[in-house]
Parts: sequence; structure tokens; C-alpha cells
Amino acid sequence: MKTETIVLNETRNVTLTAYRLDCGEGFGCVPKRPAVLVLPGGGYQMCSDREADPVALAYAKAGYQTFILRYSLGKDAVWPNPLDDYEQAMALIREHADAWCLYPDKIAVIGFSAGGHLACAAATMAKNRPNAAILGYAVAGAEVKACCPTAPDTVAQVDALTPPCFLFATRTDNLVPIHNSIDFMSALAAQGIAFESHIYAYGPHGFSTCESTIQDMRPETICQRTSHWVEDSIGWLRDVFGECSVNGMGEPLCPSHMNDDHEPFLSVACTFGHLMQNETAAAILQPMIDALISNLSDNAAGMAAAFDDSDGPSMVQGMKLCDLLAYGNISDEALQALDAQLHQIENK
Repeated sequence: MKTETIVLNETRNVTLTAYRLDCGEGFGCVPKRPAVLVLPGGGYQMCSDREADPVALAYAKAGYQTFILRYSLGKDAVWPNPLDDYEQAMALIREHADAWCLYPDKIAVIGFSAGGHLACAAATMAKNRPNAAILGYAVAGAEVKACCPTAPDTVAQVDALTPPCFLFATRTDNLVPIHNSIDFMSALAAQGIAFESHIYAYGPHGFSTCESTIQDMRPETICQRTSHWVEDSIGWLRDVFGECSVNGMGEPLCPSHMNDDHEPFLSVACTFGHLMQNETAAAILQPMIDALISNLSDNAAGMAAAFDDSDGPSMVQGMKLCDLLAYGNISDEALQALDAQLHQIENK
């Protein structure tokens, strides 16, 4: 492993520490590796050491090129300085992708507490967004004003370009209310962004990797399953990035979006509610939906009720069209033909 610390901004004491594993003919024999950029917490007043090296080394052990950004703090943390620090770090990592043996499109950011806020901002606001975000007890909402008055509420910034996210926290966090994670998840769901979440039953703020050298791990202090987030997040990254091997990166198992509602053209992977808002698509689909309800005659009333949106969103509004039509036993050929037809319609 090669270790290096790069000064990004001497005036604001911003540094990027790299832990780089060998590739090619050296250790591992893999051509390149995915990477993780760690953003420690500390209320924008400090960068917590227990959320720096222990985290980076856990991902290095799993085969990632790992980096730690110690960003602008205290009086230097006026926004957007911390986000600018992130932009500079991510640009540098991607510019050196070949020299540092990493995939420039397989870089995750992982942040804790206030560093989690910066990770949220990177995922939702940055010009140089990460390819995935891991958010540990992150200050996603307006509570960030308490430690950095100029920092934005990132929940409102979630958009269709936000990458897949992995969130973890404890229900009883005594510093960052759990609604920060819940509200961020709701925003991700509204945009159709893939995410995984682990909200553990109880435990304090700032538990990092939950090792006994870092956190009091007595059962009465913290839920004993909380430490699973490390292994789970590494497994989740394999799902969204693909498996890293001597043959390169495998295909991802989990798409970044759960439907095609934000793609340039419509498809059968769009949600039914989204498609029916488009007049051209609705004209194509209405006869099919009428036939679907009619064919399921034994439960026609129930099927009709499932499409009723007079008192709010219908039961099927959020279903992908391909999943909905499966109830009508549509053939693969007919589904492909419908998909081709919808692909001619611009998604506005």
C-alpha cells in the first residue's frame, strides 16, 4: 500500500490523504479498483480521526483505493468552501485515475455527521458528483445551520442526477435527529433513486465502524447489529458498481434508478402514473388497461378500484408499466412492441 498526503489548500489547511493498493502484476493482479472518498464528521469544526483512517482502512481491506478529505473547518467552513474542497479532491482523483489505478466512474463518497452533510451536498449539488454515496448519521436537513449557518439543506436538492445512496443511523441518535435520514430517503424515493437504508434500534451519535477501540459496544449502549453497516455497505457497492476482479468490473446488479421516469424517452419501465400524464402515451395505454380490467372479470371491481385516483394516488400509480401488465399475462413480443412504441415519445 502506498500512502500519500496532498495539500489542496494551504491557507485553509485542506488535505487529501491517499491509501493506494497495488494493481496489475503486483498485489491483487486486478487492473484497476473502485475508490472511496471519506469525509469525516466533526460539526464543521474538526475532522474526527475515528471517522477517517479506521473507515478508509476498512474499505482498503475490501479492495478499494481510499482517500480521506480533511476539508475547510471553523471560520473557513463558510459555504461553499467545503463543497469546493470536495470538487477539487474529486477532480484530482479522477484526473489521476490511470496513474492511481482506479475506475473514474466507480467512486463512492462516504460521509459522517457533518461530513455526511458534505457527502449529501456532493451527491445532490456538485458539478463533479460521486457515483454512489454512503451517508452515516448525516446532517441532511436544516439542522446543519447549527454548526455551519451558511450550509444548505440538502434534502431539497435531491434530483434525478443524484447517485444511488446507502444510509445508516440509529433511531436514538442524540445529536442528529433521525428525520434527517428519513427525509433524505423520502426525497430519493420521490426521484426514483436507488437506495438502501439501515436504521438501527438504538445507539449514540458518532459510532464510526463500531469497533471496540472506537465505540463502547456494550449491548446496553448500542445495538449489536450496528457494526453490520460496514459489511453491508461494501456488499451494496458491489451491487451498484459490479464485482471487482482480475477480469475488470462486472455488471452492476442494482440500477441507479428504480424506473425510467427521468429518462429522455418513455418506456415500459416508466411508472403507470407518469405515463398516464402524457397524452400520447395515455391514448396508447387506455385500451390496454380497459382490456386488463375486463379480462380479470372475477375481480373486475377490485381491479377498477386499483386504478381509481379520485381520492388521491391510485394503488397502481407507482408501479412500472411492465410489472402492471404482467398481471394480464402480456407476451414478451407484445411488451417489446409496446416498449418500442413508447420509446418514440419524448419524456417531458
